[in-house]
Amino acid sequence: MRTRPLALAAATVAVALLASGCAQLQPPSPKPLQASDIQAQLAQDRIAVQRDVQPLGPTLTLDEAIARALKYNLDRRARLLEQALAAEQFDASSYDMLPRLLASAGYTARDSDRISRSTKLDGTPVGTDPLLSQSRNRALYQLELSWSLLDFGLARYNTEQAGDRLLAAVERRRKATHQLVQDTRVAFWRVASAQRLHDDVQASLKLADEAMADARQAEAEKLRSPLESLRFQRQLTENMRLLEAIEQELTTARFELAALINAPVMLETKLAIDDEMPLGDPLALSAEAMEDLALSQNAELREHLYQRRIAATEARKVIARSYPNLSFNLGPRYDTDKYLVNNGWTEAGVQISYNLFSLLGLPAQKRAAEAGIALADQRRLAAHAATVAQVHVAREQLVGAKRQFERADALWQLDDKITRQLASREQAKAGSKLERVAAQTTAIVSLLRRYQALAQLHAAQSKLQATLGVDPLPGSSDDMSLEQVAAQLRAQLGATPAVPAAPATP
Repeated sequence: MRTRPLALAAATVAVALLASGCAQLQPPSPKPLQASDIQAQLAQDRIAVQRDVQPLGPTLTLDEAIARALKYNLDRRARLLEQALAAEQFDASSYDMLPRLLASAGYTARDSDRISRSTKLDGTPVGTDPLLSQSRNRALYQLELSWSLLDFGLARYNTEQAGDRLLAAVERRRKATHQLVQDTRVAFWRVASAQRLHDDVQASLKLADEAMADARQAEAEKLRSPLESLRFQRQLTENMRLLEAIEQELTTARFELAALINAPVMLETKLAIDDEMPLGDPLALSAEAMEDLALSQNAELREHLYQRRIAATEARKVIARSYPNLSFNLGPRYDTDKYLVNNGWTEAGVQISYNLFSLLGLPAQKRAAEAGIALADQRRLAAHAATVAQVHVAREQLVGAKRQFERADALWQLDDKITRQLASREQAKAGSKLERVAAQTTAIVSLLRRYQALAQLHAAQSKLQATLGVDPLPGSSDDMSLEQVAAQLRAQLGATPAVPAAPATP
């Protein structure tokens, strides 16, 4: 028969083509980005960074700055996308519990007929004619519905873990939000102090330059002793150095605030200071009430609780994998073989299987799962103790920050009065420019320390609120306008935290 050599030749050619194709499968070489590709991506990123961002107005309040950070900050958007990804993974995992419905179609061809003959037990043929039992070319179509008890159980556990990971992602987003509010508060007051001190620093530097010119002229004309003139110039230079260092330190503050609120880097908006003191008084709660509130709402501690549930579910999965598997299948089939009497039929089956070698690794897997639970428990206990300690540390830091601000404010008021007195004496020719420059420098430093103490006061209150788990917003800010976010922020952060109700005794 000629079909067999032809089939053999065709198979040889197919194998040769497959071998040559595999020989061409080389790993792709690295392709560095071209300059044009980088520039095109950068242009798209510049547009994407400011997409849906409301332009800044002529003034910016603290509430609006925090609202902009919560609504437009790019790092927070990434956290929200992580939470959205966890939600999508949770939704996708729930479909693994469904039965499997598999549709398949296949085609087979032979180069010779399948021929069979009947024989006796001793091998003696029965009859003389062999029987042709299968077509050379045939197609098989089937639709099978299958369900496995073991796969269902493991898929259910996976779905529970995906749900806990979603809730843990929510807690990580809450923690990042608390830190963002704290950073925005500190950056806002740094920019406010820079804008408040800029004119005073420039005026003092100008006065110092004039005093330096007068001192050098007096030295040249020998109106003073050389040593006194040099000491005068050194003191002026030291004051000028201190003023320039203050100006340099505050120059970068606006860039940090712009990055936090996703505003243009060259931030020219004036900050409007409505209320310097933070709203609300978390210290109205007792230390014991703060502990209860933190243990029930702290984001980091709640994340550890979810991680412990994930570890416990993993231990149950280890036990479930060692169980026998019971599977069911049902579905129609159709075969185009012309020698079949019934080309179409429905097939159903039940199968039970058990992997005996799974018992070998079960003890080690159980120990690993129990170690994971013990680790999660230990981390939770460590977080519990750390949270209680953080409550008292943050409480004392807030008390200390209030006291430091009151002292810094009193010092600034005294230095400001001294500066005015020296300015009056200079106008009356009873004082020198050096005294006035030194007094102005001291007043500027006192005012800077006052704003730094104010920023630390806001940071301390934000840290205490974060430790207590007080969220700046009750819900998502995506569906609210900027004004609505600012209003809810003011109400939420200004309210006294509510103490959780004690659980009912059984």
